[in-house]
Amino acid sequence: MGHFRYLGFYLLCGVTAGLAQVFITTHSSVPMVGASGAIAGISGAYLLLFPRARVVTLVPIFFFFTFLEIPALIYLGFWFLSQLFSGLSVLAVGGRFGSHGGVAWWAHIGGFVAGLILVKLFAHRRLYRDEYRPW
Repeated sequence: MGHFRYLGFYLLCGVTAGLAQVFITTHSSVPMVGASGAIAGISGAYLLLFPRARVVTLVPIFFFFTFLEIPALIYLGFWFLSQLFSGLSVLAVGGRFGSHGGVAWWAHIGGFVAGLILVKLFAHRRLYRDEYRPW
């Protein structure tokens, strides 16, 4: 993307994430601070640009911890679904404030979806067409 395009992409994902949270939780009196929605937008773009990439993840197995390489599609898909179900569960229990434990779930969802949509406008076509090869 380059420096300036990336900055514009990042800021636009952050603004979209904030608007998504405000739209879903119009009666909230809880202030919202952070950049997690913009980071979620970057994650959405990464999913489209590098779907075959592998993400190294720390996984607990009983009392032991191990590192596993998980495809980005599975890792980020699971992450998005966890955000979606968390956001829906807060709304289902009358989550008038739209957050639980100080997490703006709908900002994460909105940022991720914004990243999926906006990456095609901001990424260079050459990079977007090329297949990602980690080696």
